[in-house]
Amino acid sequence: MYNLVSFAGMIILMVFAWLLSTNRRVVNWNVIIWGTALQMLFALFIFVVPAGADVFMFINDALVKVIDVASSGTKFLFGRLALPPGATNEWGEESLGFIFAVQVLPQIIFFASLMAVLYYVGVMSVLIRIFAKIFTKLMKVSGAEALCASSNIFVGIESATTVRPYLERMTRSELCTILTAGMATIASTVLAIYILILQKQFPTIAGHLVSASFLSAPAAIIMSKLLLPETETPETLGLNITPHVEKESSVIEAIINGANAGLKLAVGVVALLIAFLGLVAVADFLFTGAGAKVNEVIGLSIDWSLKGLLGYLFYPFTLIIGVPPSDAFEIAKVIGERTIVTETKSYMDLAVLLDAGVLKHPRSAFLATYALCGFAHVASLAIFVGGISALVPKRTADLSAVGPRALLAATLACLMTAAVAGTFYNGGSLLLGQ
Repeated sequence: MYNLVSFAGMIILMVFAWLLSTNRRVVNWNVIIWGTALQMLFALFIFVVPAGADVFMFINDALVKVIDVASSGTKFLFGRLALPPGATNEWGEESLGFIFAVQVLPQIIFFASLMAVLYYVGVMSVLIRIFAKIFTKLMKVSGAEALCASSNIFVGIESATTVRPYLERMTRSELCTILTAGMATIASTVLAIYILILQKQFPTIAGHLVSASFLSAPAAIIMSKLLLPETETPETLGLNITPHVEKESSVIEAIINGANAGLKLAVGVVALLIAFLGLVAVADFLFTGAGAKVNEVIGLSIDWSLKGLLGYLFYPFTLIIGVPPSDAFEIAKVIGERTIVTETKSYMDLAVLLDAGVLKHPRSAFLATYALCGFAHVASLAIFVGGISALVPKRTADLSAVGPRALLAATLACLMTAAVAGTFYNGGSLLLGQ
């Protein structure tokens, strides 16, 4: 029954986006039909076809192994502090427990270097161009936005550089799509963070995060084009364009530049978590204190924390994507807080719920994993608008104007990705570890 709810939820989310459209008379049906079809076909492959599940189990195991091996540098620098909970090193020293800053953040630096090497040898460019051609041909969007959306399957803010020569002449709808695609997906450089946070509770998390990245790209285009439809003629409409890549002179330079970029990203994650978690704590103190007085007056028990208030806001959407009602409010709070405190904290809170045995249905954590797999939060909006504005200062006003709409589109895209996954949820799937 819940699978049917998820299927209906896909349609409801698209209708909701259309109702908020800047021009409801303009609908690109190729985007809706083919975008939905691509997601459904991909989900069918990984959740129903045995060979598809085998492929993503291989990816899951490979990523976990790479993360394990890649921690050698971290263990050399930090010793037993870098050991995951329950582990023992070759000198017999035991782990001191989970330490986010030491065990997780260094993985960003490694993956940034790995991606830089893959770009240098041309692997990433080939993969990005394949998906860009599919999106351009089937969904009838511009080659530039298709290319940028495709690159966001694998990378983050740097995806905008692949279409840098076209940014200044893009339409507002194209700019919205680029921002949406960036916030509706995650970057491979931070993939290890979520894997390490949830691997204990969800052994096949890596495979699901990869599949969510693939599903979210067409979902981002759908939601962006529904909220801000194309009313102009893009310069690269229907054209297949090649990524604009500033290639390093050697693989060593690629590794060095990747590591430096990863270090900046890791520091950025630290800054965001310190700032936003602190601000949320202050807001919770104020809201909870005032809310307690209100509860006394009205005789109700309302959760006035920021997380609780966002949970009430996202509760209907949580039901729409197919989360069982018994778990809906807890999942709604986790999804809702992502808007403010980033997906990293939300994944950590999901891990806490799983450890505590609060969730009554395994489907709930599964859908939350997909719904959280994106940079759809306020901090990311500032990063993407600021980053792309630095590339094309003349479009700063347009980027700032379409930014909030892109954040809404990205949030709906992440929810749609969860609904698609929920449509094919099967407790006996190999990818679900059963």
